[in-house]
Amino acid sequence: MAERLAAAAATLRASAAAAPSARPHAARASRAFFPNSSARARSGLLAAPSRLPQQKARAVRCAAVAKASDAAQLKAAREDIRELLRTTHCHPILVRLGWHDSGTYDKNIEEWPQRGGANGSLRFDVELKHGANAGLINALKLIQPIKDKYPSITYADLFQLASATAIEEAGGPKIPMKYGRADVTGPEQCPPEGKLPDAGPTSPADHLREVFYRMGLDDKDIVALSGAHTLGRSRPERSGWGKPETKYTKNGPGAPGGQSWTAEWLKFDNSYFKEIKEKRDQDLLVLPTDAALFEDPAFKVYAEKYAADQDAFFKDYAEAHAKLSNLGAKFNPPQGFSLDD
Repeated sequence: MAERLAAAAATLRASAAAAPSARPHAARASRAFFPNSSARARSGLLAAPSRLPQQKARAVRCAAVAKASDAAQLKAAREDIRELLRTTHCHPILVRLGWHDSGTYDKNIEEWPQRGGANGSLRFDVELKHGANAGLINALKLIQPIKDKYPSITYADLFQLASATAIEEAGGPKIPMKYGRADVTGPEQCPPEGKLPDAGPTSPADHLREVFYRMGLDDKDIVALSGAHTLGRSRPERSGWGKPETKYTKNGPGAPGGQSWTAEWLKFDNSYFKEIKEKRDQDLLVLPTDAALFEDPAFKVYAEKYAADQDAFFKDYAEAHAKLSNLGAKFNPPQGFSLDD
């Protein structure tokens, strides 16, 4: 047996030495955030370079799809994310990172990864440049050192782990998460632009239903997930919405500025629904899609409930967040696995 293994290793070394250079490999994503002058960058398919020979790179690509994340590394990464949250107060942008990776899912497309969803595609420059993802490069810069430290976890799992941990660390409910998501392997597998919600459509309620029904979510999910706007701020230079700063945001924490939906915009609670219902504070943001929650009769049932009952909101939010985080994902093992078993 030892002789056979040695012979096989020698064969692999010989074939690797003879192979031509590989094309860029998707798993090393840190340089994908910075454009260059190559033909690949000009075409918008920007990926990070790899020093792996072609045959070995192909094997790693297959492993990225077939192999689940390492549970021990995910647990360790969760502790690092908690420390990152404590030191940078980046809860809102990490929630957005996870949502925008999974929110491209189309239930009408069966094939993976064409169906979109939680597959790590948001690490590529071509998708980062989508208008709805403005500013998310900052989230990737925050999370990339953790990915580098724990190479046996996928970006798809890391994005969703960061999002759920941010909710919990901000005082929100514990999300019943599962892991084992596979990553797409190249920027050519990114979804087309236009899959995510618009903040100011002509018919806000119809638009929300069009986008979230496409994902397989329902009215309760839409309203519950909207409640995550209790965290964060809208920056006009990124989204075109909100004030440059308010009395709640002018001093940070983090980079000052923007307009928040709630006064305590790093605390996860049901104040979003209370503020949207009352509309008493001009320093707090109300987007057309926010107002629709109390204007549309079907949405209003849930919005009123959540404004009055934080426990009910937390319960429904946790279920909706977990559902969103699984959309379109390809799991191995097929049923996924929990970090709390």
